[in-house]
Amino acid sequence: MRKLFKKRQNSFMKLIHDQAALTLAGLDALKAFMENQDADSAALLVQKEKEADEVRRILIYELNKTFITPFDREDIFALSRTIDDVLDYAYSTLTEIEILKVRPTPFMVRIASLLRDAAFELLQAVDRLEDHPGVANEHAQRAKALENRIEDVYREALADLFHGAEDTKHIMKMLKMREVYRHLSNAADRGDEAANVIADIVVKIA
Repeated sequence: MRKLFKKRQNSFMKLIHDQAALTLAGLDALKAFMENQDADSAALLVQKEKEADEVRRILIYELNKTFITPFDREDIFALSRTIDDVLDYAYSTLTEIEILKVRPTPFMVRIASLLRDAAFELLQAVDRLEDHPGVANEHAQRAKALENRIEDVYREALADLFHGAEDTKHIMKMLKMREVYRHLSNAADRGDEAANVIADIVVKIA
């Protein structure tokens, strides 16, 4: 029984790790796309988002058929969902840029870079959650701090965006960019939520 429990524990943590690792790879691709607007980075982000969706489908399947889990199944589901949301919003950011034909701004580059760093901290937190929960919580707090920095850049970007609106053409450009900034901000919010889930798990297992 103990051997079976350990196997299931490793299986769930491996799936969460895979999700977090794919999210980091996707955010790396988003950062590169924001910097260079190259097609390869865009294609890589799309690929990682699809791969992460498949990992999440497998995790949900395993959750539905497994009685014993390493943590509360609600926490496993929530952590998987929030990590998935981060990558989903990165993907929707790319989609909005392409559909609306928006050229990434320096603010978008800064936010994408901070999102990438937050994804790295989430991966570190996930990888240490089982054996070193205290260290996992430290990484979660770093991810939350990065979310705060993203919100600062987001507000700065909006202030710059809405400054000096004089004609319809400028207003249309503002509305398009506002959509892209909103998706980036949502990605940061979901990263913050994932960090909160990790912090809750640490409290429960302490």
